[in-house]
Amino acid sequence: MAKRDYYDILGVSKGASDDEMKKAYRKLAIKYHPDKNPDNPEAEEKFKEAAEAYEVLTNPDKRARYDRFGHDGMRAGGGGAGGMNMDDIFSQFGDIFGGGGSPFESFFGGGGGGRSRQRKGTNLRVKLKLTLDEIANGVEKKIKVKRLINAEGVTFKTCNTCGGSGQTKKVVNTMLGQMVSASTCHTCQGSGKIIDKRPPGVDSTGLEMMEEVIPIKIPAGVSDGMQLSMSGKGNMAPGGGVPGDLLIVIEEAEHDVLKRDGNNIVFDLYVNFADAALGSSIEVPTIDGAVRIKIDPGTQSGKILRLRGKGVRDINGYGKGDQLIHVNVWTPKKLNSEEKEMLERLRSADNFEPKPGKGEKGFFEKIREFF
Repeated sequence: MAKRDYYDILGVSKGASDDEMKKAYRKLAIKYHPDKNPDNPEAEEKFKEAAEAYEVLTNPDKRARYDRFGHDGMRAGGGGAGGMNMDDIFSQFGDIFGGGGSPFESFFGGGGGGRSRQRKGTNLRVKLKLTLDEIANGVEKKIKVKRLINAEGVTFKTCNTCGGSGQTKKVVNTMLGQMVSASTCHTCQGSGKIIDKRPPGVDSTGLEMMEEVIPIKIPAGVSDGMQLSMSGKGNMAPGGGVPGDLLIVIEEAEHDVLKRDGNNIVFDLYVNFADAALGSSIEVPTIDGAVRIKIDPGTQSGKILRLRGKGVRDINGYGKGDQLIHVNVWTPKKLNSEEKEMLERLRSADNFEPKPGKGEKGFFEKIREFF
C-alpha cells in the first residue's frame, strides 16, 4: 500500500509553518492516542503515521528533501520515521505541548497508561567530505566518532520518587471533581532508574566517552548539505533507554576542473583557433577517466558537446547524468610579428567574414537549451 502524503496526513498545506503543524499534530495525537483507543490497531497506526509526518516536516533538511523527492528521497537520504516505535514517539515528541512534560500526560494521566517512558540519548552530528568521484560512484567510509556509552560496573536501581514509572502524579480537586495530572519525574528524568553504584571516574550519569570506528556506506548521488542518519549510533541515554542517532552531513569537495550541476558534470574545454577551424581529436577528463572526443571542423565557440552517461548516478536510481563539454575557442592575447602577418592576410578573406546562418544558435538559445 502506497504511503500517504505527509501534508495530507497532518491536514496542512505545503506552506504550513511549524506552529500550524504542531497544532495539527497535537489534534491527531489526542484523537488517536493508544490510551484513548485501547486494542485498536488502526488508531495506533494512524498515531504512528502522524508522528512520522510531523518528525519529517518539522526538520528543515528532511522537509526540503521530501518536498523535492517525496517518499523516495526520504528512503534514499536516510530520513523518515517509518521504524519508530511507541517509545520513540513518546520520547521525541513529548514536549510539543510545552511545559516540559509529555503532551499526553495532561490528557491521559501519564504517557501510555503507566508505561515507563524510555529516555533517548542525544544525537551526534559529523561532517563527511567526499570527492566528486566518491559522490558519483558511491563509497564506503570508516569514520571515528566519540560517543557516550554506559560505563562498565555501573548498576541502577528503581527510582524511589516515581517507583520506576518515570512519572509523578498529582491529584487536584476542582469544581468538576478530582483531576489527575502527571509530569516527568525530576529525580530520574523519566527513565524510572537511578544510579546505585558506579566505579571511580564515572560521572553521575553513569556514562563515559568512547571512540568508535563506524563503517558507513554512502550511496551514489548524494549532494552537498544532504544529511544521512544512522539510527542508534549517537550517545546512549543514562540507564539504558534508546540511543540517539548519528547524523552525517555531506560536504562536497571542489574538483580541480570538473563542475557538478545536479546529476550532470560540466567541463570547460579550450581549443585553439586552428583546431576549431580544421577539426581535431582532443582528450578530456571525466569522472571515469580521460576520454578522447572529436572536434568537428568549423566548431564555434560556445558549442556544447554531450557525453551521455558520464555524469553522476541519480540517488533515486533513475540512471546517470551526462557530461556537458562547453567549447571555448581560445584567442591569444599577444602575437609575434610572423603571426600578425599571417592573420592580416586572412583578415580580409571572404571566408573569414562572420556569416551566421539560421542554424546558428544565439547565446540565449544555447542557455535555454542547456537548462
